[in-house]
Amino acid sequence: MGFKAITTACAALLVLGATAASAQTAGRLQMDQSGPVIAPEVYGQFMEQLGTGIDEGVWVGPDSAIPNTHGFRNDVVAALKALDVPVVRWPGGCYADIYHWRNGVGPRAERPVTLNRWWGNKEENNAFGTHEFFEFAELIGAKTYLSINLGTGTPGEAADWIEYITSPSGSRLAQERRANGREKPWKIDYLGVGNEPWGCGGRMRPAYYADLFRQYVGFVKPNDSIVVAAGPDATNYDWTRTLMTVAGKDFDALSLHYYTLPTGDWTTKGPALGFDEAQWRATFEQTYRMADMLREHDAIMDETDPAGAKILAVDEWGAWYDPTPGSPGGWLQQQNSLRDALLAAVNFNMFHRHADRVRLANVAQMVNVLQAMILTDGEKMVLTPTYYAFQMYRPFQGATVLPLSLEAPSYGTVKVVDGTAARGTDGKVHLALVNLDPRNAQPVSIDLDGAQLGAVTGQVLTAGQMDGHNGFDTAPVVQPAPFRDARVSGRRLTTTLPAKSLVVLTLE
Repeated sequence: MGFKAITTACAALLVLGATAASAQTAGRLQMDQSGPVIAPEVYGQFMEQLGTGIDEGVWVGPDSAIPNTHGFRNDVVAALKALDVPVVRWPGGCYADIYHWRNGVGPRAERPVTLNRWWGNKEENNAFGTHEFFEFAELIGAKTYLSINLGTGTPGEAADWIEYITSPSGSRLAQERRANGREKPWKIDYLGVGNEPWGCGGRMRPAYYADLFRQYVGFVKPNDSIVVAAGPDATNYDWTRTLMTVAGKDFDALSLHYYTLPTGDWTTKGPALGFDEAQWRATFEQTYRMADMLREHDAIMDETDPAGAKILAVDEWGAWYDPTPGSPGGWLQQQNSLRDALLAAVNFNMFHRHADRVRLANVAQMVNVLQAMILTDGEKMVLTPTYYAFQMYRPFQGATVLPLSLEAPSYGTVKVVDGTAARGTDGKVHLALVNLDPRNAQPVSIDLDGAQLGAVTGQVLTAGQMDGHNGFDTAPVVQPAPFRDARVSGRRLTTTLPAKSLVVLTLE
């Protein structure tokens, strides 16, 4: 059985749940087999000109009283550097298809004020533009993912932007970049051509977008960039098949967008805090729909790309709740709780099970918007439970997947325990386990095949309440703590996962 078949079988076990609920989760970890490498870019971030996602969240300007480096908040930069953020996507999102790059270059005092029609008609001063984005990526050590304007732009405008950014020549645009303060060209690691053209990016049909995409890439593709075509909305499998058939030879990656709504209803999504267990359970049942999407889109891509050369890029994912009461319209502000940390963890686990195809992902979003890793309020900053989930999964960046199968009791329509395993670049085995039951601990016993291990260390993330969250003026309620309730005896690992918890173990 090949690795894809093994992981497909494991995924089916994880999603469907055990036929007969038992008191214990039983598993098998095959350390004598190895799968694909987990691309670090699976842990990518997304920042959009939206509310305080950039202004006040990342950028305060060099004259701000908030400590900053060239206008970038020192506290936010330090927190992101500590995560080894692999890649950042900008300027959108829906905003990408109304963004005209010339509004964001040159002296900041001379940049025009524009209206953000998608996100509350906020007045944008364009202080954060091309130079600021690439400088920010350099500051935190991340690769760049640039989304170009296909919806209201032109191929010529996009070609000029890319020449401005990347040309080492003495052309007019390269000289303009130099005059604006940047001698050396930047590298665009990932280049997205439009965003959600089936929706806010133009309300297009797949065949129309495929042809338009082919027109654009004829003018804009830098030689060393990975080109990302705007892919489907969740379960639009026809979109994937059309793009692969009509334009497949012209792109390197196809995006996928899916947001978790507890209710599944865009009108009333559900609150970020103060929810009951039914809403908690529904949230995970909704997010596990991602498993079917990854499997189906992967299979369609296999029809014309059986070698898996093309990336399935989940470049927008995360929880989307009703906005914080009293927050400005269209700013997509929401609190972040323990529920979001576990939601991030099970998404990571699903990405790992498709690591051969899913080699880029971007959580929505980085700061102050939707499932943010960081929240700011003036000079204050707080790290959210989602931030700590990313922190705990750092050892999986660049790690090699190890087959892990789990048979666990059901929790609603999913399994109560989810997990993933990999051999890290440090040579150690890392195992992440999630207990979705908010009330009960879960015993786990895993057979270890292929190696004799002894020492085990770990961390746990949990809280007293389902909606436990971190505030600006109080000590953190949700943050990692040492976990010592795991034992290796012979070739078996045993542990008990606390209720509503993420546990990451390291085995040596």
